[in-house]
Amino acid sequence: MQQNLAGRLPYDMVKIVSILSYLTVIGWLIALFIYGKNNSALARFHLQQSLGLIVTGAILSLLPLIGWLMNIGIIFLWGYGLIHAFNGKLYHMPLLGDFFVKRMDFIR
Repeated sequence: MQQNLAGRLPYDMVKIVSILSYLTVIGWLIALFIYGKNNSALARFHLQQSLGLIVTGAILSLLPLIGWLMNIGIIFLWGYGLIHAFNGKLYHMPLLGDFFVKRMDFIR
């Protein structure tokens, strides 16, 4: 098995953690649990991006009509992140990606 960027998890497990992080809040929690103390830049990046999408989607859901319509954009961003997690790539979300990485830095 090959190693990922600077991580100790095998590359396939890193991709599984990255993909799981986009599959609902429960998937995110499972991914965080698997990630545990094993550091991987790819898994950490996708955990940060997906948590940012979860929080943004939850906040937008509280705004009637306009927030609900904006959540359609969140769904597209979710698909964008999921595709890149599946491919093992580090691509920031358009518009919000840098913000998510800066604000979700507690995931180490």
